[in-house]
Amino acid sequence: MSQEESFVSHLVELRDRLIKSLLVVLVLFGICFYFSGEIMKVLSQPLYESLPAGTRPIFTDQAGAFFTLTKVAFLTALLISLPWILYQAWAFVAPGLYDHEKKFALPLIVSSVFFLVVGISFAYFFVLPAAYKFFYAFASSTGADVMQDLQKYWDFTLAIFFGFGLTFEVPVVEMLLVKLGMVSTQQLREARRYVVVGAFVIAAVLTPPDVLSQFMLAVPLCLLYELGIFMAGFIKAHSKAPEDPDETAAAEAAPGSGSAGTPGSGS
Repeated sequence: MSQEESFVSHLVELRDRLIKSLLVVLVLFGICFYFSGEIMKVLSQPLYESLPAGTRPIFTDQAGAFFTLTKVAFLTALLISLPWILYQAWAFVAPGLYDHEKKFALPLIVSSVFFLVVGISFAYFFVLPAAYKFFYAFASSTGADVMQDLQKYWDFTLAIFFGFGLTFEVPVVEMLLVKLGMVSTQQLREARRYVVVGAFVIAAVLTPPDVLSQFMLAVPLCLLYELGIFMAGFIKAHSKAPEDPDETAAAEAAPGSGSAGTPGSGS
């Protein structure tokens, strides 16, 4: 097969895998849109639990409700279909990888999905409830009534999910940097003090302006950094490229390598 035919066949395969991924996303989007009201209720639980007794969130207009539910359905479908999309990407690139590269790439993909889900779950179960309790406690001190718009709630929630999902990918980034040789595990250890400061700066930017929420991001971020150092060393040790047989044979045949006779040995 010529290079041009091979290139065309790769483009056809890429197109097919993109279509397969898109079809799954669209099917799941249709299902999620049908249940979008229920999904929104689940995602709004941190808000409902923080609202003053006898109050409910609102939509300020009908269009806001439609676009919010559409966004919720699409992002839910995208998250659910993420393993399938990554599998299609893996199936496309895997035939061109060496065995040692496969040993690195597959754990990298799996761990990236795992840490993304963990980051979003952590934000949902711990950060959002604490944030909204802080907001309403602060608002109640003014004596004013607070009416929460669900569209604004979802915009805020999406930003929190994105921020925590992204920051929880720190171990994956460390593994990639170490594997590519851009940094070493020793350099990562030496940068701990700067990481701690940076973690609190990031937490101050991404979280609500209360100390509890900032600690709830900064402390896990520091722990994830330490986990990333361990995982980077483990992955690098278990995904080394095999030595070139020609280079190994040349090294063994070199003078003084131990396999050749020493000068002055008896004949």
